[in-house]
Amino acid sequence: MQYVKLGRTGLDVSRLCLGCMSYGDPAKGTHAWSMAEDESRPFIKKALDLGINFFDTANVYSDGSSEEIVGRALKDFARRDEIVLATKVFNRMHPGPNGAGLSRKAIMAEIDKSLKRLGTDHVDLYQIHRFDKHTPIEETLEALHDVVKAGKARYIGASSMYAWQFATMLHTAEKHGWTRFVTMQNYLNLLYREEEREMLPLCHAEGIGLMPWSPLARGRLTRPWGETTKRVETDEFGRTLYANTEEADRKVVEAVGAIAEKRGVPRAQVALAWVLQKPMTTPIVGATKPHHLDDAARALELRLNAEEVAALEAPYVPHVVTGFS
Repeated sequence: MQYVKLGRTGLDVSRLCLGCMSYGDPAKGTHAWSMAEDESRPFIKKALDLGINFFDTANVYSDGSSEEIVGRALKDFARRDEIVLATKVFNRMHPGPNGAGLSRKAIMAEIDKSLKRLGTDHVDLYQIHRFDKHTPIEETLEALHDVVKAGKARYIGASSMYAWQFATMLHTAEKHGWTRFVTMQNYLNLLYREEEREMLPLCHAEGIGLMPWSPLARGRLTRPWGETTKRVETDEFGRTLYANTEEADRKVVEAVGAIAEKRGVPRAQVALAWVLQKPMTTPIVGATKPHHLDDAARALELRLNAEEVAALEAPYVPHVVTGFS
């Protein structure tokens, strides 16, 4: 396993981060395809065995049960000081007023609930899951600053939003002397590259660590076009991400398949290698089958040449900006 610094911090993280959205009670929340605890634990153990020390979840995943499963597994399989644990806040966790968002009330309540579910007194990275247009950013940023100063989080990060929104938050935090975001968890893969226009240059200029989610486009880059899975059939959010560019996307998927066949490697390795060759900190990879983590680890060693990169990128067409909801 390779390790890198997380943005401009001194924190060492594995070049791969295990995304834990797939691990949660399928009867809770909106992820009917998620895996129960007994199915999830071997993947967390294998990630640790491969040298992955970075684990990302969220309070909203499977209505909190993802945090519970991940917390118990990591407690059983690793020492707390060996791992880097990340979670998120924003999405609705209970009905009625103040059940979602980034108000001071919501943040202060949800960090404590997340820590209880995770079975720890702190998280290493606390991220805002989305931008909250209904709450003043000063309120959000000061609350996050206070979470860090209280020792409940070591660092803070952000996730998908417009570049101007993130720039405004960075400027506001600097102006007030509040804790600065160190990461951006954004949506980037061969089927969606709109982040290359504004967000990636902003993060590079500001020294923000990039940890893209869905680097394999929810599995669409790992199998022939048209092949389906249970997740594809039940993933309502995923459908919204790829609804209007099917013809161009099909050509990208076919290019991945052609290079994978020529190289004699799985498609997942090619698609992930493309992301890894961008100036990223650590892509977030999911794993629901035993070979998924092996493919991700091997992708670290796969170097695509300039001709292969050009072939993968050539079919791409501009997409409607998405992934923020």
